[in-house]
Amino acid sequence: MRRLLTGATAVALGVTGALVMANSGTATSDKEVRYVVAYAEGSSAATARAAVKAAGGEIVSENSAIGVATVTAGEDFAEAANASGALVGAAQDRIVGANTPDGASNARKQEVSKVETEIRGGKGTAPKTPKPKGPGEPLSGLQWDMKQIHAADANKTERGKGVRVGILDTGVDGSHPDIAPNFDANLSRNFTTDIPVDANGANVDGPCEDEPDASCEDAADVDENGHGTHVASTIASPVNGVGITGVAPEADIVNLRAGQDSGYFFLQPSVDALTYAGRNGIDVVNMSYYVDPWLFNCTNHPADSAADQAEQVTIITAMQRALDYARARGVTLIAAAGNQAIDYTKPQTDASSPDYASEPGEAAYVRDLLDPESCVSMPTEGNGVIAVSATGPSERKSYYSSYGNGFVDVAAPGGDGYDTADGKRDFAANILAAYPYDLAVADGAIDPATGEVVVPWAVADCSSGECSYYQYLQGTSMASPHAAGVAALIVGEYGSRDRSGKTLSPAKVEKILLKSATDKACPVPADFTYVRHLPDGSTRTSTHTCEGGDAPNGFYGSGIVNAEAAVSR
Repeated sequence: MRRLLTGATAVALGVTGALVMANSGTATSDKEVRYVVAYAEGSSAATARAAVKAAGGEIVSENSAIGVATVTAGEDFAEAANASGALVGAAQDRIVGANTPDGASNARKQEVSKVETEIRGGKGTAPKTPKPKGPGEPLSGLQWDMKQIHAADANKTERGKGVRVGILDTGVDGSHPDIAPNFDANLSRNFTTDIPVDANGANVDGPCEDEPDASCEDAADVDENGHGTHVASTIASPVNGVGITGVAPEADIVNLRAGQDSGYFFLQPSVDALTYAGRNGIDVVNMSYYVDPWLFNCTNHPADSAADQAEQVTIITAMQRALDYARARGVTLIAAAGNQAIDYTKPQTDASSPDYASEPGEAAYVRDLLDPESCVSMPTEGNGVIAVSATGPSERKSYYSSYGNGFVDVAAPGGDGYDTADGKRDFAANILAAYPYDLAVADGAIDPATGEVVVPWAVADCSSGECSYYQYLQGTSMASPHAAGVAALIVGEYGSRDRSGKTLSPAKVEKILLKSATDKACPVPADFTYVRHLPDGSTRTSTHTCEGGDAPNGFYGSGIVNAEAAVSR
């Protein structure tokens, strides 16, 4: 299914331990840099720590469960660390102590990428809400996605009670009326610290003093991006007479924040969140992102410097260790296939990496002919991860969704704003889920004086007497939560009771998820052309080739997830 990494990058550390977070303090040198290092297989923690010190680094936090540490050091640290036999290598994180330059923008760079928000634009009201047929939440008539995966039929017998779902994302708005009943505040954690600017002085998360609490440490029930809240809502919005319903409406939502306000996802928060999930009874995690700054991490691409190669090997190694650690402890791993509209099994060009300046002057450059066997996107292509492509209302693969025969495991609704009879944009062809109020105000989606929605891509439900807000997004980030929700239903239906509620081995969850998916063959002809008529009057076309014929194939994997079939074996 997923391509196996070979050599040292595929080897789990095989140690036990705890996440040890040291006090990182405040750096005083503008040239001090944060790195993430992975300890070499076979090296003791003491030997690796000594190697870090010998290379000129100081450990500020250590994930001893998987042999990964965050280090502050000078700019020459990476070269010394990469040469040490006790360390796999060093991945540069960011300049420590950089100050926001005068006039720097505090605009939010959304991980809700251009694909996810390109359906936006213009003023007006949202699509009219159809009345639910029979019992249902007030906005369930807008949830074509739940009909496509037969969620309501599954929920007649299974709703995910006792199942914990971890949201590795930009945070979760735990106060949202359609999330709060299922939000586990006790277990939720934020593994990130806001970053004001990058090494080039460009805005990242904005000045910490502009935060509501004037701090770089956000609470574990906050989402200033909106991406994670949308994901969590799709998975487990409750049946409570408010707004919408999630796939598993009685599952517990656990915020395991690994993403910045700006939408960047870095290595250390990702591995810390995964090991926390493994140690705290999380049953399923959703990962709708890739680890920055590399879209594809290559072990030996000729365009990369030796330092960049070592950094990418470190990312692959550390992430795979964390994934293995979590999966060995009962965590089913679900990830988005990506919005690049490319075949991951074919050589590709990456001109977007590195997408974050961790040292002055650093910028993205072109890497041609990326070998699929030595270049992987993490966590989606990690071993043990279920990769999910996206579908639109007609069940066609969404125009933006990446694909590949042997890469995609299953498909799920992710929305496709142009999956319409005339190829013109329709907001309702995307996925509707929870929208944090403060963010909706900041985005200009609602009038704070009246609470009225003033854009066509957002919806309000005030039927309970308290208004809750929702936004339309599209992306494989919206598809994987549907699969994660079905995985939660599978754990609830077939799992055994444990101290945390329910548990079921990830291998069994994966087997049931794939076997119960609705077969979906490649289109005929297999070279499928998308035609999009954009609001500006222009037309865009693209052609994707589906390999594999009947299921499994490159567009849909084993098929479109089917919640009813998954719990009715």
